[in-house]
Amino acid sequence: MTTLTSPHDLLAAVPFLIGYQPENSLVLISLKGDLVGMAMRIDFPEDFDCNQIDNLVSHLKRESSESALLVAYLPSHILGCETLIAGIKDALSLRNINLREAIIVRNGRWRSSLCIDTECCPSEGNLLPIFSDSRITAEQVALGNPLPFQDLDELVASISQASLDPDLLEVINSVPTIDYDDDPKLLQREGAEAVMDLVNEFETGGISENKELIALVLVRLHDLQVRDFALGSICSENIDLYWNLWRWLLRIAPAGFIAPIATLFAAASYEKGDGALAQRALDRAQSDDAQYALAKLLRQVFNAGWPPETFATMRADLHPKICDALFSE
Repeated sequence: MTTLTSPHDLLAAVPFLIGYQPENSLVLISLKGDLVGMAMRIDFPEDFDCNQIDNLVSHLKRESSESALLVAYLPSHILGCETLIAGIKDALSLRNINLREAIIVRNGRWRSSLCIDTECCPSEGNLLPIFSDSRITAEQVALGNPLPFQDLDELVASISQASLDPDLLEVINSVPTIDYDDDPKLLQREGAEAVMDLVNEFETGGISENKELIALVLVRLHDLQVRDFALGSICSENIDLYWNLWRWLLRIAPAGFIAPIATLFAAASYEKGDGALAQRALDRAQSDDAQYALAKLLRQVFNAGWPPETFATMRADLHPKICDALFSE
């Protein structure tokens, strides 16, 4: 993202950084020089919790952040949060991270808690700027980035179940499952090849009408080798293609076939920097299968604030081994 030069820039940037217009939230943003890095959002903490603050700030230390920006979106019944901001500032200072700006948003108005100029930041705050008029909004749209969702509910709806196709469900039920008492390799290879065929169809038309192929992919993704092959097939050049495909499949997958797709979509979303959407995708995975191991693992990874580029490093090591296991004679 471009350099943020004013509070108006910061207020416009936050929805792009977390994917939606936040409410009742605390957003902490990492800076290295003037370069905007990781953005973290938590529900606004109504009770001061030192452990929660330390955990939040520790992610910035791990990111080697030089400074930070904070935006607090207050619930309407909370009048101020100076004690909370002071605690965050102290926790940052202990880690040699400077808090460059701390903005409080409440009831459609904003003010900087670090600014002592009452002409600039009156106690009642300034009216929030119009989002669509922002320089940041114009630049992000020009770069082809989608507008943020209006709120968390709209974000969740964007990956919710669309109408179920009974014909697709019938085809899914006709696909033979893998018998692991026999040699599974041929059917695993069939699944990996089906994933690539579906990727190619989706790249050409932005959709697939091939219910047999879609059904085969959904069934075979229950196999861990096939799923991990799909997980490792992403690279920086094709991540948008895979992200769109996984999102489309996530919306049409019937119950019992959601968890593998949802975790693939969650991983791609996190790698693209959309942590909020990644977390909601894991919600869908775990509502489909509460014990799905990859969903639990990714939740731990996301909550720990691992850098998104970690996924590329792991792929470079693991994907060749998976390909060798699937395709070697």
